Amino acid sequence: MTITNGRVPLDDPRPALRRGRLQNHPVDGAKRILLASPRGYCAGVDRAVLAVEKALQQYEGPIYVRKEIVHNKHVVSQLTEQGAIFVNEVDEIPEGERVIFSAHGVSPAVVQAAADRGLDAIDATCPLVTKVHREAVRFSRDDYEILLVGHEGHEEVEGTAGHAPDRVTIVNNPHEADTVQVKNPDRLVWLSQTTLSVDEAMETVRRLRARFPNLQDPPSDDICYATQNRQVAIKKVAPEADVVIVVGSANSSNSVRLVEVALEYGAKAAYRVDFSTEIQQEWLEGARTVGISSGASVPEGLVREVLQELEDAGYADVAEVRTAEEDLIFSLPKELRPSRKR
Repeated sequence: MTITNGRVPLDDPRPALRRGRLQNHPVDGAKRILLASPRGYCAGVDRAVLAVEKALQQYEGPIYVRKEIVHNKHVVSQLTEQGAIFVNEVDEIPEGERVIFSAHGVSPAVVQAAADRGLDAIDATCPLVTKVHREAVRFSRDDYEILLVGHEGHEEVEGTAGHAPDRVTIVNNPHEADTVQVKNPDRLVWLSQTTLSVDEAMETVRRLRARFPNLQDPPSDDICYATQNRQVAIKKVAPEADVVIVVGSANSSNSVRLVEVALEYGAKAAYRVDFSTEIQQEWLEGARTVGISSGASVPEGLVREVLQELEDAGYADVAEVRTAEEDLIFSLPKELRPSRKR
């Protein structure tokens, strides 16, 4: 079994997988895996996780992280074991300590709350999310009403909306596009959460524009390159797959979207798992081809465990389905760059 491995920044100390947990039932034809690529870590996630690791190495004293640095159980667990302290809000952090803001971004109110407590803040917001924040500020300043296509309650959406709270209306899905009310349809622009289903987001915008012909587009695509690339890859895999397994956590929007896209584009069944041990025997009954992908906050090591589990069940033929190359790298927050005096 040969696959292309990405960076695995966190060692996995868990015991080796139990061999043969899944039964090897014969099916007609060879059993194979279609491994979607790109998958796993994006540049923003890589930057955020590395920021926490570097801060733990660079600074004495506790390192607090507001919310999950990225939406992945395994990553958060491993960083906790290394010493990071995760909190829900900055008021849980003792005054004068150090805090890292997660990759999903925060509102100006959170930044101010941290400053009020004298916290030394390191901003690990994904630069692509920061771009959306800046768009919200600019359009608000220019007297535009903003329709933010995204999921209400998601940390990224809360952060973006917080940059223009009096100007933003959240549109959760295409159905809400049919009913949302605006004050001035001639001064209207849409922005979006970066981790949405591309197809659903564009359908939402299509319906909005049908009602508001003067709706303006953002200056560049808000849905991030990694989200789009992973969805394109799973669209290629799905029509040939009896089952698709997406590795990712339940609160990871882009992981959940991959399951939905797989089903929409022809997979007979699709499931999300955090770990290989969550794969159920009945999912594989009669399945000749299994598609595999992972969300943008998933270490490659977790995918390799899924591949090993399936190899034990007879799926030893692995074909990588690559639809794009990714080489984007974001620099660390300025406080953590090597050139900074300590």
